[in-house]
Amino acid sequence: MTPNAADASTTFADLALRPELLRALSGLGYEEPTPIQREAIPPLLGGRDLLGQAATGTGKTAAFALPVLQRMTGLGENAQPTALILVPTRELAVQVSEAFHRYGRDLGVRVLPIYGGQPIGRQLRALEGGVDVVVATPGRALDHIARGTLRLQSLKTVVLDEADEMLDMGFSEDIEAILQETPEDRQTVLFSATMPKRIDGLARRHLQDPVRIQIGREMPAPGEAPLVRQSAYLVPRSHKPAALGRVLDIEAPTAAIVFCRTREEVDRLAETMNGRGYRAEALHGGMSQEQRDRVMSRLRGGTADLLVATDVAARGLDIEQLTHVVNYDVPSAPESYVHRIGRVGRAGREGVAITLAEPREHRMLKTIERVTKQRITVEKVPTIADMRARKLELTRAALQESLLEDGLERFRVVVESLADEFDLMEIALAAVKLAHEATGGAADEDEIPEVGSATSREMRGGRDSGNRDDRRGRASAEGMTRLFVGVGRRAGIRPQDLVGAIIGEARLSTREIGLIEIADRFSLVEVPESAANDVIAALRASTIKGKRATVRRERGGAR
Repeated sequence: MTPNAADASTTFADLALRPELLRALSGLGYEEPTPIQREAIPPLLGGRDLLGQAATGTGKTAAFALPVLQRMTGLGENAQPTALILVPTRELAVQVSEAFHRYGRDLGVRVLPIYGGQPIGRQLRALEGGVDVVVATPGRALDHIARGTLRLQSLKTVVLDEADEMLDMGFSEDIEAILQETPEDRQTVLFSATMPKRIDGLARRHLQDPVRIQIGREMPAPGEAPLVRQSAYLVPRSHKPAALGRVLDIEAPTAAIVFCRTREEVDRLAETMNGRGYRAEALHGGMSQEQRDRVMSRLRGGTADLLVATDVAARGLDIEQLTHVVNYDVPSAPESYVHRIGRVGRAGREGVAITLAEPREHRMLKTIERVTKQRITVEKVPTIADMRARKLELTRAALQESLLEDGLERFRVVVESLADEFDLMEIALAAVKLAHEATGGAADEDEIPEVGSATSREMRGGRDSGNRDDRRGRASAEGMTRLFVGVGRRAGIRPQDLVGAIIGEARLSTREIGLIEIADRFSLVEVPESAANDVIAALRASTIKGKRATVRRERGGAR
């Protein structure tokens, strides 16, 4: 089953949810159901089993939580739970429990998360007092079943959330053992981001005539940037730490996760990134739960902005301020890639997924593209010239912010005393130079060698010397002038977008276009002086990736 466009106007009230749930949703600011909620809630309310494929961030927690709460009777009265939600990690158990509390606050629902690393005595007391919904990791659920403290005879619904993750983590036997303890007439719901054969097998054994739903990420409207911008950089292994630093310096993420394969690599890379000035934290399976909690607290509290982690350690994490996911190595399977990038681009927010690939890994990138049916654009690693331009951009932004604030008057005497001897422009230039040098910046590193291959050229769009990415950092040629274009990286603009617009509208060839620089909010592009006015007129009359932009000569450029 796929979403029906005609159902886009469906409201939560149309789904016949009880008034207490509608009040809670309204109070949380939820106006209309997401596609997976529109498709899943009606059959779940009807008692059907369901097999759903949905990426993280599509709203699947509410898709199963609301029907579970809707169908509950005698809330707060039963000693045994009537719903069991199995999840792969402690973090996800807490998140799902909090969601049940939010949605069921007016119903008085009793929800208990049970997982390893928490004192079992607290869980035992809560179970003895009676709960309506248990959200559990498979290992700890099985432990309580063996103790006789978690009794499942009254269960009406079992939900397997992130089922592929649970199987990947080795919980297959635990899940089978738990399901054996549940009533045969239960409702069974299975959600998974991917559908490998093992999931199909699990569904055939335990679901009865299930409704099947497949929901992808919500597609952007024509002309809009995708919610997750996916790109890759081909980098020799020895240059990966420097390449990562440069990419992050250019991207300037609010918060990012960098995925590594081993614990040793996590520790080593976290130390390297701290040396580059990032507030990096390591997260891997060799850490205690207390250490993990401290790391997550620092990340969520804003005292850390970079998390370097292994896959296992980062499973189930939901970090609201996360903007970037970086694959320090190409994932070994497309399913891992899907799970990693599913952590950004959530709830309508834009996100960025970056992969650093060694030359031998570029074919795996093509496999991921084919399986996910999504384009991964191969970019050029930022050059030293790019880093210098970025540093100048930061200096300019800092000066602009200072000009907009008060408190400048006390420096007037310095400027006035120098103005008798120097031109005001020279004074300003000297002040900018001091401010620029005071900001520090990236170390004066060697250039990172470019990695070329037939596959990388193919992934860039079949162009070689015509691709404008390879012109960044070169010196300007004589007879060229630089144009300011008022859209940049935040609008999803890439060098090839500007090249395509200029070629299509102004009739220049690719070889006539010079240096291109992409900043956050604007871009600079060099064109022949003789064609500058025609290019300006053509771009003003058209759109770039569906957006109209201010186009003019760069101030201070050739006239």
